[in-house]
Amino acid sequence: MEKGNNQDKLAVLWTSADREVALKMVFMYTYNSKLKGWWDDVTLIIWGPSSKLLSSDIELQDYVKKAQEAGVKFQACKACSDMYGVTENLKRLDIEVIYMGEPLTNYLKNGWKVLTL
Repeated sequence: MEKGNNQDKLAVLWTSADREVALKMVFMYTYNSKLKGWWDDVTLIIWGPSSKLLSSDIELQDYVKKAQEAGVKFQACKACSDMYGVTENLKRLDIEVIYMGEPLTNYLKNGWKVLTL
């Protein structure tokens, strides 16, 4: 597979407010995917109830920092974070908070692998 090919890019769309899903799948897989080189690019998208969970959970916030250090990119849906009143909390975690409808559509149309949880 060619380097730079979108086939080697992963976006994980995390929408669940379930803490166990976050710890035992979302963060574990994205962190290891980048750390072990399973994917060239790994982006974790925080959307919906996951934004509220992350804004109040210190352990998950620590995992964000660890994953960022490994090279995982983080984006959050601004519409969702505004609804929950947590936009500033997410920005303080160095998460890019933007309206995600168009970026997600572009990921899907441009051959990224998208995993939804």
